[in-house]
Amino acid sequence: MNSSRPYLVRALYEWIVDNDCTPHILVNAEYPAVQVPQGFASDGQIVLNVSPNAVRHLHMDNDAVSFEGRFGGVAHTLYVPSAAILGIYARENGQGMVFELEPPVIEEDDLEDEGDEPDDDGPPSGGQPPRPSGRPSLKVVK
Repeated sequence: MNSSRPYLVRALYEWIVDNDCTPHILVNAEYPAVQVPQGFASDGQIVLNVSPNAVRHLHMDNDAVSFEGRFGGVAHTLYVPSAAILGIYARENGQGMVFELEPPVIEEDDLEDEGDEPDDDGPPSGGQPPRPSGRPSLKVVK
């Protein structure tokens, strides 16, 4: 079954905009394939204003959210896989939803054929990053 996260993100985005509020998404900036300006991330997370007047070419599908935005006056193309979205909320009142951290998905093509011998070296160095303790937290952005 497909993840419900991208569907919920799209629905909440529309609900927030329809209520004349400013949608923000909380992103795990360290998730694989995330493309955000790293200088603006804090503690591995970044909050992005995705309101219609703040971004250009916003595209939300089941795989990712992508758009063009400006940071410090410089245009950037951003790409956020759906699993990297930790929450979406309205800036004005904080209403929205926080999601659990999802581990990166390993595609079958990415797996190497290592034979039938057991691996005595422990986990591979390119494995999943350690899962942070605690729940994701939202920060007030003014």
